[in-house]
Amino acid sequence: MAATKSNAAKINTVWMVSREYDGLAGAGGVKDVCRQLSETLAGKRRVRVRMVMPRYGFMDPAPLGFRPLKLPFSPCGKSSSAGMEDGFDIDMNYAGESRRERVTIWQRERKGVTVFLVEAERFAEKLGVYTYTAEEEKLRSWQRQGMGHFDYFAMNILLQKAALGLMLVLDERPDIIHCQDGHAAVLPAMVREIEGYRHFFRHTGMVVTLHNAGIGYHQDVEDLHFAQAVTGLPEQVITAGLLGRTFDPFIAAARYAVINTVSENYARELQETSLDSRTGWLGHTLHQMGTDLAGITNGINPADFDPAKAKKLGLPASFDVAKGRMAGKQICKETLLRSLASRRKRARVEQFGRLSGNSDQPLVTFVGRLTEQKGVDLLINCFTTELMGGDWDFQLLVLGNGDPEMESRLAAMAEGDDLAGRMCYLNGYDQDLALKIYAAGDFFLIPSLYEPCGLTDYIAQLLGNLPVVHHVGGLVKVIDGETGFAYADHSAASLAEALGRALELYRTDPDAIRTMQQQAVQRIHAWHAWDKVMTRYLELYREAIDKACRQPAVENKV
Repeated sequence: MAATKSNAAKINTVWMVSREYDGLAGAGGVKDVCRQLSETLAGKRRVRVRMVMPRYGFMDPAPLGFRPLKLPFSPCGKSSSAGMEDGFDIDMNYAGESRRERVTIWQRERKGVTVFLVEAERFAEKLGVYTYTAEEEKLRSWQRQGMGHFDYFAMNILLQKAALGLMLVLDERPDIIHCQDGHAAVLPAMVREIEGYRHFFRHTGMVVTLHNAGIGYHQDVEDLHFAQAVTGLPEQVITAGLLGRTFDPFIAAARYAVINTVSENYARELQETSLDSRTGWLGHTLHQMGTDLAGITNGINPADFDPAKAKKLGLPASFDVAKGRMAGKQICKETLLRSLASRRKRARVEQFGRLSGNSDQPLVTFVGRLTEQKGVDLLINCFTTELMGGDWDFQLLVLGNGDPEMESRLAAMAEGDDLAGRMCYLNGYDQDLALKIYAAGDFFLIPSLYEPCGLTDYIAQLLGNLPVVHHVGGLVKVIDGETGFAYADHSAASLAEALGRALELYRTDPDAIRTMQQQAVQRIHAWHAWDKVMTRYLELYREAIDKACRQPAVENKV
């Protein structure tokens, strides 16, 4: 039956399943969405929000405020495993081998959100969220630093089964289970196709948020026998979940869940343009199946990046972009430039090159992963070809790591004679230093090849650092000439042209720059704060509940 307007009006309980959560573990924008949406739902709408994620080996739960969860209706006492209370077993079969893995649960509440950590050997042995670390490579040479975990699919399924098992044990029938990215996207198929889950969660709506559809981000698997064994799904469901020759979690989820991606324009690109070729035609395949991607542009909590609270952000001075009180930003800039005027040893980053310390020159910044997707190859070409020999009345500061070749090229640029005193490259990543760069910078480069949403443009704008972006995906929220600078063609020449316009305005009309800074912050508060974006997710949740109500009790065919 269809959900009525009255019984769909109130969302009471949401469980989220994710591999990331800001403040605990993360590698990208997933962590920010999970925490900020969860806290907004819990705070603004009084929704009971539960979050389930792994307890990785780099996390120490007790100092983070977690305590072992004592499961109800259990006579079990303490086990010998990490002093934890009772747990439960998860079927994790391999092809031709019946297996089970034991999990126990940690629990913490923060800002109205209950966070559960799944304690399991498979998670505890990992020192990175998605890839092996240098420390792990030292232990086992085949675990090369930066390489994805060999058992990534089993990790994902264990997390999803543990989340469902926890709901069963706690007798929790949520209104919504919100699955974050491909790491949790098999869950809707398991809920609807596996007996027991199917009955227990028959009225629960399923939402899958697709954060990045690029090839390599789907969490797909080629071994179909393994996929069937470890998930417990019927063969026909595995076959129906293929994208090409691999079992794709998003394709598998499409029949059972509402699927959204993280900006309206990215959803359009995936289903209406040839840019979907970069995904293996995931968007077009979903469309052919009758699944239209919803687009909800990610939000941000402006209070988390309020430069008026300088001490909280670790800044040397406070300022207020919205009110045009920018004296403190100049102090932030001068302080950072002084620290980069000479080489110094830093804990988390290695410095190449230096900056002159001239705070009158505009400071152009970049913070992010050094990958082709982020357009770093284009950035390098821009500064070594398009801008070489031209007007270099600005300084360039880059923070990040990633592709070894890009790291080497940036280091060589910073150390070379051509850019001496004009460019500094900080290899590595440091969150505190990143915030100082956001606050000090005048312009922030985002030359991404593709960008599902983008959060760095928000952060830069809130800290008075106007973005210069490739107008693609979610970056179309930057309005050229009003809240930043944009260009259409993905080329070094186009980036140079947009940056040239920004620099010219900086030199000739500082009042216009100030107006743009204020407009950018005002637009974020009006359109992109999470309390505004949350209402779109509530609409999506109601759609998912309606889909659950219309779901046949038993799927006779796929």
